[in-house]
Amino acid sequence: MESQIIESKETVQTWLTPLGQPVASRLLSWEQSQADELLGDVFGYHAVQLGWPELQALRSNRMPHRWLAQAEFETIQPEAELGSEPLHSLCLDSRAWPWPADSLDLVVLPHALERSADPHACLREVARVLIPEGQVLITGLNPWSWWGWQQARGQRQVHAPPAGTHMPSSLIAYRRLRDWLRLLGFEVQISRFGGWTPATGSESWMQRLQWMDALGERWWPIFGGVYLLMATKRAPGGRFIDGRRWRAVRSPAGATAPIARTDTLMGPTKAPKDTVESR
Repeated sequence: MESQIIESKETVQTWLTPLGQPVASRLLSWEQSQADELLGDVFGYHAVQLGWPELQALRSNRMPHRWLAQAEFETIQPEAELGSEPLHSLCLDSRAWPWPADSLDLVVLPHALERSADPHACLREVARVLIPEGQVLITGLNPWSWWGWQQARGQRQVHAPPAGTHMPSSLIAYRRLRDWLRLLGFEVQISRFGGWTPATGSESWMQRLQWMDALGERWWPIFGGVYLLMATKRAPGGRFIDGRRWRAVRSPAGATAPIARTDTLMGPTKAPKDTVESR
């Protein structure tokens, strides 16, 4: 069956070109360590990672069914290049997921929202396919950081894309993403930041500015170059009320209430001394 998804000519490395190789390597290393730590104990049956195959976010997870999905903004990579972990590769549109509602236990979106043509539709699809109490892990570049400024600057310099592709989406701020998740019924459990050094293209300068990471983590964590959010889908549930319990309680409407008597004579009542007996 021929795929109806329009594929972009953009490679998986192109979207990180404005940051430079030193920053891209640190970005991948930080997100890989965070995914190994957070997803190792997430249990379930079905897990999906959308985009960025260089990041093996599900390698420490123990779910029996794990997929690495390629979105419409990426080119399809051979399964042999994705790593030694046996993952099922598939291609999908980030705005229309092929799974039915309430079917996935875990979804990983590494920079997928900021690269999708419609991040709102992508997030709505995640909320649809996740089961109640299912979890989603999202990473993105912080627009209020050195890395985000450099990435946005590189996106503005991109020329018109080829036919059948779309322009890169703008970066999504951390607090805005939290509001989107809250509106969709998610509860944010974990939020982390990383990368406070300027986005320089020199490895030697990145090592010289390494001290800014410790300083930024202590004093201005909100300005980290990359953020991570892990949220849980909450479903409002009802409370079962046993019918036998409330039916056993006597209703107040069935109790007797005093009423005015109508069988009494109106007028003054005679005292015994006023009664005269006949002889």
